[in-house]
Amino acid sequence: MSEAFDRLVETIKRLRAPDGCPWDRKQTLYSLKQNVIEEVFEFIDALDRKDIENIKEELGDMLLHVIFHAIVAEEDGLFSLDDVINGINEKLIRRHPHVFGDLKVDDADEVLRNWEKIKLSEKKDKPQHLLDNIPRGLPPIEKAYKIQKKVSKVGFDFDSSNDAFCKVEEEFLELKKAIEEGSENQKKEEIGDLIFALINFARLEGINASESLRMANLRFEERFSCVEDRLKSMGLSLEEADLETMDRLWEECKGRLK
Repeated sequence: MSEAFDRLVETIKRLRAPDGCPWDRKQTLYSLKQNVIEEVFEFIDALDRKDIENIKEELGDMLLHVIFHAIVAEEDGLFSLDDVINGINEKLIRRHPHVFGDLKVDDADEVLRNWEKIKLSEKKDKPQHLLDNIPRGLPPIEKAYKIQKKVSKVGFDFDSSNDAFCKVEEEFLELKKAIEEGSENQKKEEIGDLIFALINFARLEGINASESLRMANLRFEERFSCVEDRLKSMGLSLEEADLETMDRLWEECKGRLK
C-alpha cells in the first residue's frame, strides 16, 4: 500500500484509540449509515458540477468511511481492512474471466450478462424471487430502474420506447382522472405509476432518469439563484417581489443560462 494510504489508516486508528476523539470512539459499525449516504450524494453532486477539487475531496470522504468501518469491524473481531481489500480484488478477478481467464466476449453487453450470471452463482442463499436481492435502501428512482432492468432480462418488457411512452400517456390520463374524482390515496398511487412509467420510457431511450432529474434540479437551482441576484440588483428581496416579476426574471435567466 502507498505511504499516504498507510498514514490515513494510522490517523483513523489514532482517532479510535482510548486517548483519541470521544466522538470517533463512540461510533459503531452501524451508527454512520446516514453519513455514508450523504457522502455518496455529495460525491454525485460534485460529479454533476464537474468540480474536480470537490470530486477529489468527496472521494477522500468516502475512502474515510470505508477504512473507518473496516477498522471498527476489526476491533469487533468481525473482519479486517485486508479482508475488505482482498475480497474486492478476488471478486474483480472472478467476475472478469474475459480478462483474467479464457472466456471470450464480443462486447460490453455480453460482459454485463456474464457478470450477472457469475454474481448469481456466488449467492449462498439463492433468492426465491427475481427481485428479492434488490437492495431495500436504494433511492426510489434507482430502485425502479433496477426492477425494470431485472424483469427486462427475462423478457418482461416493452417492445420499444414508443410503446413505453404510450404507457406514460395512459398513466397521465389515469392521474388526471384521479385528480378530478379520486381520493388522496388514488392520486398518490397514480403519481407513483406515472413516475415509474417515465423511468421505464427513459430506460428504453438509453437515458438515466435519475441523472435527468439531478440535472433538472441543478438547472432550477442555477436559474433561481440568478433570479435572486437580479432581484437584489433591483433592491428587492424575494418576499418583496411579486410573482409576475419573478416569472419575468426567470425567463431572462433561463435564456441567459442555456
